[in-house]
Amino acid sequence: MKRFLVAAILCVSFAYSGLAQDTGANAPASREDVERYLQAVHSHDMMQKIMETMAKSMQQMTHERYLKDKDKLPPDFEARTNKMMNDMMKDMPFDEMMQAMVPTYQKHFTKGDIDALVAFYTSPTGQKLLRETPAITGEAMTAMMPILRQHMDAMSRRLQQQTDEMMKKP
Repeated sequence: MKRFLVAAILCVSFAYSGLAQDTGANAPASREDVERYLQAVHSHDMMQKIMETMAKSMQQMTHERYLKDKDKLPPDFEARTNKMMNDMMKDMPFDEMMQAMVPTYQKHFTKGDIDALVAFYTSPTGQKLLRETPAITGEAMTAMMPILRQHMDAMSRRLQQQTDEMMKKP
């Protein structure tokens, strides 16, 4: 009977210690946990690169608009618009934006999740993924853009056609 009691106590103790460890991993992620993750994924640099990519895209659109409407626009339209966009990008509050994201990460990830993510993103494979993601995203966007444009053009034509038909009806 004593052996059974000792065995039962040991089983309960192991089960409880395992439960206690599991609770730590399932605890909500703290602000510090999320900040550690954001640092591991170089989020500040990534955000800056995304903004630079967006700025280049906007500059291309500005250039296309200038070419299309240059007879209606001042000669320095493109330069002034690009300078304004660049100034706006320089003043982008990246740190404030990252702090605003922390509660969202806390809502969706536990401390254990964040620990696992940090372990992955600080590994050589995780670091490679971080380095290659901008190029992969750019190449993927370039590959998808003709398909997206074709779909958007078709949607625009259908919407225009529907609008025209509605306007004909009394």
